[in-house]
Amino acid sequence: MNLYDTIEKKDETAILVGVITQEQDEAKVEEYLDELAFLALTAGATEHARFTQKITKPNPKTFVGAGKLEDIAAYVKTHDIQMVIFDDELSPSQLRNIENALNTKILDRSNLILDIFAKRARTAEARTQVELAQYEYLLPRLTRMWTHLSRQKGGIGMRGPGETEIETDRRIIRDKISLLKDKLKKIDKQKATQRKGREQMIRAALVGYTNVGKSTLMNLLTKSDVFAENKLFATLDTTVRKVVVGNLPFLLSDTVGFIRKLPHHLVDSFKSTLDEVRESDVLIHVVDISHPNFEDHINTVKETLKDLNSLDKATIMIFNKIDAFTYVKKDEDDLTPKVRENYSLEELMKTWMAKENYPCIFISAEKKINIDGLRDLLYETIKDQHLKIYPHRLLY
Repeated sequence: MNLYDTIEKKDETAILVGVITQEQDEAKVEEYLDELAFLALTAGATEHARFTQKITKPNPKTFVGAGKLEDIAAYVKTHDIQMVIFDDELSPSQLRNIENALNTKILDRSNLILDIFAKRARTAEARTQVELAQYEYLLPRLTRMWTHLSRQKGGIGMRGPGETEIETDRRIIRDKISLLKDKLKKIDKQKATQRKGREQMIRAALVGYTNVGKSTLMNLLTKSDVFAENKLFATLDTTVRKVVVGNLPFLLSDTVGFIRKLPHHLVDSFKSTLDEVRESDVLIHVVDISHPNFEDHINTVKETLKDLNSLDKATIMIFNKIDAFTYVKKDEDDLTPKVRENYSLEELMKTWMAKENYPCIFISAEKKINIDGLRDLLYETIKDQHLKIYPHRLLY
């Protein structure tokens, strides 16, 4: 069985666990756990309960304190919970200690995301990338994983080796990793050759937080049928399509969505996919304006782009899903300061148009609102880049 193979099961019940620290207050932890619940749902699990603990820093042995772990253990036993998911990456010793205490399947955020990627991978390239990330995650956790898998077979977090027997020791795993890296190097060279063949046109890349509507927008602009779904990481495989706005052609790529606390294994493994971002001439940053934490999402994307040395590229910011935007109107006699929920869409438009250093536009890709305005903005941006990069080449 390959790492990326999946096993169909009915939804599993899960407990979510997070810690409140100096770095993340209670509101932030609840926001992270909401996202973790969506990740779990995407993987096929249903949230049954969540536990949080205020603590100076995570316990190096058990992540949460002994008393909180006892509370979780009692809840697991009483309600026959099938897994407990922690909202941070756990060390191998933490995983082992927590599993011994709770006697059920334990996942951390990284393992959950890896599982979703394994489920979503469709092409040979994406499967190779996911498989490499999984092996790199498994390597320091081999002892725990094998004893764990002997008791729990299949299901979320278990879309990998081990259902057969412990034939994979550290040496074999390292050999696997080496082979997969060599395979990805060959894929990188093939991709680089393909990109060289596309150098006659401006290249634009859709970037953004996961589940903001990039694939829906891709389908709208290219009249293609890229897979789109209201779940996290619906798109793993980079899709490149030719787009024509006015009489000006350019290449548009749809890339994997970003997320907070993205496992570094995935960032490294998806190098060839992210090269579409690195080597693009224009970034089209898509934002879900209806999400209550869209500003945090913007910052996460910018941090990731900074890590990719791509933050200084020509950029358009598209605020999508304006049809789903809601706000609470503030009473005229209310003297308290305005909060995010009290800003109308029109006020946000003015705020963001003035705040950002690059063009912004507000649309709904699903409802096809303001798409003509988007096409006009794309035309001007692509034309400017074309004249800068290919000053002696006719536009059409």
